[in-house]
Amino acid sequence: MNAQPEILQVDDLCGRISAYLLPDQVAQVRRAYEFGELAHAGQLRQSGEPYIQHPLAVALILADMHMDHETLVAAILHDVIEDTAIDRDRVSAEFGGEVAAIVVGLSKLTQIEFESHAETQARNFQRMLMAMADDIRVILVKLADRLHNMRTLAALAPEKRRRIARETLEIYAPIAQRLGINSIRLELEELGFSVLYPLRYRVIRQEMLRVRGNRKEVVDKIKDRIKRHLRQERLVAHVLGREKHLFSIYQKMREKQLDFSGVNDVYAFRVLVDSVDTCYRALGILHSLYKPVPGKFKDYIAIPKGNGYQSLHTVLFGPFGVPIEVQIRTNEMEQVAEAGIAAHWLYKTGDGAAKSANKRAREWLRGILEMQQQAGNSQEFLEHVKIDLFPDEVYVFTPKGSIMALARGATAVDFAYAIHSDLGNTCVACRINRQLAPLRTPLATGQTVEIVTAPGARPNPSWLTFVVTGKARATIRHYLKNLQTDEAQALGRRMLERELDSAGLSLARLPADLLANVLTSLKLESVERLFMEIGLGNRPAPLVLRLFQPEPPSADSETGKRQQRRRGSSEGPRSPLAISGTEGMVVSFPKCCYPLPGDSIIGFLTAGRGIVVHQQQCANVAEYRSAPEKWIDVQWAPSIDREFSAELSLDVVNRRGTLATIATALADANANIEDVSFSERNERNTNIRFVIAVRDRKHLADVIRLVRRVKPVVRVTRKRA
Repeated sequence: MNAQPEILQVDDLCGRISAYLLPDQVAQVRRAYEFGELAHAGQLRQSGEPYIQHPLAVALILADMHMDHETLVAAILHDVIEDTAIDRDRVSAEFGGEVAAIVVGLSKLTQIEFESHAETQARNFQRMLMAMADDIRVILVKLADRLHNMRTLAALAPEKRRRIARETLEIYAPIAQRLGINSIRLELEELGFSVLYPLRYRVIRQEMLRVRGNRKEVVDKIKDRIKRHLRQERLVAHVLGREKHLFSIYQKMREKQLDFSGVNDVYAFRVLVDSVDTCYRALGILHSLYKPVPGKFKDYIAIPKGNGYQSLHTVLFGPFGVPIEVQIRTNEMEQVAEAGIAAHWLYKTGDGAAKSANKRAREWLRGILEMQQQAGNSQEFLEHVKIDLFPDEVYVFTPKGSIMALARGATAVDFAYAIHSDLGNTCVACRINRQLAPLRTPLATGQTVEIVTAPGARPNPSWLTFVVTGKARATIRHYLKNLQTDEAQALGRRMLERELDSAGLSLARLPADLLANVLTSLKLESVERLFMEIGLGNRPAPLVLRLFQPEPPSADSETGKRQQRRRGSSEGPRSPLAISGTEGMVVSFPKCCYPLPGDSIIGFLTAGRGIVVHQQQCANVAEYRSAPEKWIDVQWAPSIDREFSAELSLDVVNRRGTLATIATALADANANIEDVSFSERNERNTNIRFVIAVRDRKHLADVIRLVRRVKPVVRVTRKRA
């Protein structure tokens, strides 16, 4: 890493690309180099070499991938807009609009001040991905740029090296994997691993070198035997022994809690053939040579990975009991496996794997665009993209037989959002293999998933605790934010009108200039924003009221007396705020006391959450006594059409079937069980805690009455904090 870098020449680049580009295209690449060399004149890298060496090295990486001349020109010029006096118009005039667009997409937002490095990183990343959606070559140049930067990190300060390495492992290597560019992905991972975890890298590398000799002998024996059997069956194939990469070994050691020997005992081979038919014939020959390990066969030819990768994977019982991993694929599949979407430029006229990889990459980009539109800010967008860069996938079927690729651990909700945002927003249930299943059920490869929707249904905030795909998370958050805004505005308006009424004022009759002055003093752009701030509990309505009263009323006035009574007592001259339980995200009911319609209740404003409703006798109410401005007089609305949670504690005699008997009684009482837990009291009795859904106190009383009749039940009590 500390060796003196090789001085690159433009003739090296032109020599490589002349093998596949036309002479006038090669000449344009050379002209771009001369243009870039002049633009970067006098600029040096941290290593001390002329700056033009970096863009030239990036172009050479892309030349090895057989990229088109416009990509190579953009690679040479990728820093001129950011680091020199050259602007977009000049680049466009000299080399065309497509080249200029790629260069602009790669340029960082250096002229804008951001609050933190994280925000800067997120905004620049967002800008790059948006440019990538217009021209996928943007990300290819960026990956090559990042690869060369990783190769030459030694000149940077240790902290900066670690930051760049972490960013590479978290973002750029997964993107390379998502796009199927295996050759770049592997090198990025190795370099990132060596910089971020130098000691772990060194230890694993030393172990690999130590066992390499013995392994080579075993690998050669197995490889020769495979070749011989394939030849006997008149099958032409190229057999390669694969050595596992250090970062891959490290990941497996972490994930499976194995030591080095446990990971390194696996021998890996690749068989390359001329056609898909031959792939399956080779598989049959290998399965007759060595016994296959049950459940370890994967057909990525029939069902390609999300990045277009195709291959047959199998694990065999090898000689001496050693496991053998074998990948079988065609030469074209091999090219796509290594180059991913970059292989599109090698097979432009074909309809094979390269075209499929390009199509899947663009589908992924469309999903990225949707996430960008729904994300609240750049950092949230970056978070969603990181979530979406899962290396593992499951493959499930729609009811019509179409295949959907999802991140491992994805649920039915992730599946619904992957099909369409509206389907996700209105889903209420799912069928997996024609059987009803909870929405949070993790999906497995081969399952058929059907989504059940209902008009008027909306996303549940609890979904955010189990969805794993970036698109699902971004869409749910976006919907809930909008929903919360609407609900908060409606609630805030009611609360402010109530406060104004208590002071003898009316929102409709407030002078426009007074309202404008209040908004200005609060630094709010609109009255709707004021309503939302009140509804979310960020600005208590009583404090806002004072701003509408330039001269506070005297204690002797009628208004002053009314306000004094309101502050000193929960009783006031105006009616309490009616709560129906359907106010959504701006009114919540805590688990400490589980208030029900019919209970005496009191509300408290909590910043960002709106009103939290407690029972009057709840023990947690005491902490709010010192902040009366946050109290909200609330009462239950006359008509309530929803269910509420309530907690029951049951002491029962230990008998077989007791739980089933109680569950039946609860079902007979039309009370849905939300949660159940046990605590052992003694050998004879057990305490069971149920959280159930009921309509009101009367419904709960009926439930308790029915449960008490169950023979094993000794005592039933409702939990009160």
